[in-house]
Amino acid sequence: PALSRDGLCLVVSPLIALMKDQVQNLNSKGIKSLAVYSGMSYQQIDAALDNAIYGDYKFLYVSPERLQTHLFKSRAEKMNINFLVVDEAHCISQWGYDFRPAYLQIAEIRKLLPGVPVLALTATATPEVVKDIQVRLGFKQENVFRMSFERKNLAYVVRQTDSKMNELLHILQRIPGCAIVYTRSRNRTREVAEFLRQQGITAEFYHAGLPNVDKDIRQGKWQRGESRVMVATNAFGMGIDKPDVRLVVHVDLPDSPEAYFQEAGRAGRDGGFAYA
Repeated sequence: PALSRDGLCLVVSPLIALMKDQVQNLNSKGIKSLAVYSGMSYQQIDAALDNAIYGDYKFLYVSPERLQTHLFKSRAEKMNINFLVVDEAHCISQWGYDFRPAYLQIAEIRKLLPGVPVLALTATATPEVVKDIQVRLGFKQENVFRMSFERKNLAYVVRQTDSKMNELLHILQRIPGCAIVYTRSRNRTREVAEFLRQQGITAEFYHAGLPNVDKDIRQGKWQRGESRVMVATNAFGMGIDKPDVRLVVHVDLPDSPEAYFQEAGRAGRDGGFAYA
């Protein structure tokens, strides 16, 4: 829809890795896109916002924290914004499993953009969260498009075992293709990845405590297929759009049924058969 209209689509997105990934994808398809997020210098942000006004860009990705800065608000009024999109919209709801207080400020930006349509997207929301998202974004009336949660190409399997590591190894030896393994603790990501490497399986580990440079390198190796397995906490994966994940394994219980569905749903995005 953004491409079909004149102007710039403003996308509010919660994770730097997710923004970088999407901007890279769009630019590789010849669609001019840029992002503004914490960690950039004032000069970099200033230049990016100027480009968004004068540079014929189609997509501008912004973290919710950036929206509230005076610099952003003063520039947004000069941009020809055709769409406001809120990605991972469950982050706006206090009942969502991944609440981000800065998301509550998005409704303020709507006042600067009268008449600009708003689209909120999420893969995981209970009926209460769906209602709450619309209230928090100031929808005049309820307007929801919903696909079924059912993913016919995914097989959900629960395995009882005395040795999770041996069971994990057995599964990875039986099922070919790219995999994500979720654990509950940061230390465990390292332990599991080291165990898999000792067994001759290429593996990276990923958690919120790693420096951003390390996160980018590891995610890149996994996305390019140089490493087969990503062992991670729930810090990994939101918006990760790798189509050929054949397997998602939880060696520890996830935070909630919604979180499980979101994480398991990263398998089989190419429509091919996959296991959770």
